[in-house]
Formats: sequence, C-alpha cells, structure tokens
Amino acid sequence: MSNLPSTSVADRQHHWTDRLPAFLRPYATLARWDRPIGTWLLLLPCWMGLALAPGLPDPVLLAAFAIGAVAMRGAGCTVNDMADREFDARVERTRARPLASGALSMRQAALFTAAQTLVGGLVLLVLPAPAALTAVLALPFVVIYPFMKRITWWPQAFLGITFNWGVLVGGVAVGAPAPAILLLYAGSIAWTIGYDTIYAHQDKADDALIGVRSTARLFGAQTHGWLFLFYATTLLGWAAGGWLAGKGPVFAGTLLLIAIYLLHEARTVPIDDPAACLRAFRRHRFVGLALFLGMVLDGWVVLP
Repeated sequence: MSNLPSTSVADRQHHWTDRLPAFLRPYATLARWDRPIGTWLLLLPCWMGLALAPGLPDPVLLAAFAIGAVAMRGAGCTVNDMADREFDARVERTRARPLASGALSMRQAALFTAAQTLVGGLVLLVLPAPAALTAVLALPFVVIYPFMKRITWWPQAFLGITFNWGVLVGGVAVGAPAPAILLLYAGSIAWTIGYDTIYAHQDKADDALIGVRSTARLFGAQTHGWLFLFYATTLLGWAAGGWLAGKGPVFAGTLLLIAIYLLHEARTVPIDDPAACLRAFRRHRFVGLALFLGMVLDGWVVLP
C-alpha cells in the first residue's frame, strides 16, 4: 500500500492516471490530466481562430495548439491551485487536490509549473511571429486570474478573457480579418461566462462560507435570465465574426443548432443540482467542436 495521500478528486473524468507510477499521479491530478474538459475548452478557441481562414486548417498548427493547450492548461491549473490551496482544503469537491491534501509541496508545484510553461513556450516556435507575440501577451491574465475570485464577483469574465485568448492567437496566425477575430473572441468570452457560471453553481454553498466570489453567487436565482443574455451575446458575436470572415450556409446552419441547444440549456439547467451542473458544463466541448467543424466545413459542402 502506498503512503502517499490520495489525489482522487470528485469531478475526475478518466482514471487512466491511476496506471501512472505513484510519484507521477499527484502531478497528473494537479495538471488535470484526468479531467480533459478544461483542455478542450482552452484548445477549441485556438482552433476556432484558425478556422476563420478559408479551407482546412494547417495540421501542424492544429497539433501545436493541442500540445500547447495541454501544457498551458496544466500550468494554469497548477498556479490556480498554488493560490487556492487553503480555500481548496475547505471545499468538499477540491480538498483532495494535491496541494490542498499535502501530496505535493509548493516547491514541487513551482518546478512543475516551470516545466509545463517551457513546453508551452516551445510551441511558440512553430507560430508566425505576430501570433507568438499575441500568445505571450496572455501571460499576465494567466497569472492574475486565480486571484480574481477574492476581489470581484466576476472571476468568470477574467476566465473568459484568458481561456479564449487562443481565438486571437489562431486568428492572427492565419491572417484573419481583425474585426472577425475580435467579434469571435467577444462571443467566446460571453460563452465562457455562461458555462463557467453553471460550473460555479456546484460550489456556491462552500464559496459562501469561505468568502469566494463568483457569478453563480452574484446571479443566484436570476441565473437563467443571465444565461439567456450571455448566450445571446455569444451567438451574436460568433455570427458576426463568421459573417465577416466570409462563412456561409453550413456555418449558419451549425450556429442555428448551437443556438437551439444553448437557449434550451439557459432555460432548463438545474442550477441547484451539482451533478447536473457538471454534466452541462462538460457538454460545452461539443458546442465548441460543432462551431469549429461548421466553420471548417463551410465552403467544402456544396448545397443545392
């Protein structure tokens, strides 16, 4: 039997990390390798930015963004857990995280952050210089985001700014029109505020006890109305960005299906059921994938 503290967390998605050597398991949990939904939600905006250009995206850039998303999401989660280790120890869902439980030290976490950031930095070498510079400009937001829940009721907005920065990087990498990039980015920020508000409803009772702020606590029983507002903004931003990038009927049809789903979720998501909130949050990877595929396939499918 191992004497290492357990790092099994309540919202894990995959258990393959249990097959890793024992000393690596806390790092896998810290980087959220067992919960890839966050990596998807960081990666898909990058791919969406690439898809603003006509034709199929460059597979090298697709792969580079995938590697970078794994590395930088892991680094961001590590920084977040370093900042939140005392809060996490007092929340049922997060108390088993490696820093909160004592499975890893702050020094180990700092070294792991440096290693992941180095991998993410190497990915910049395959990007055009303007795109690489755009990516570097996101670092201040990565650093400050974990502290926003202490000073503002809108940490989800800062998450949206940070998590969707890949729209800017991908769009700049393919030379997409600036207005299209910015509108797609604005719509994506609103999307993140919506789905992360749902996610934050899982912890609202614990957050109220320990003084952590969130849009879930701010909106309370009015959350459904706010979700309608943010998802409507999402759809308008995505529609305008796609239109300015020259996207046509396949993109429009895909966006219509996304609109039906998002507005249904805004009306029906049970915000007082933590398990249902987590399931709703995880489904947003399919929303992002659908938008990406709709953008890519537009122009490749000939409609009668």
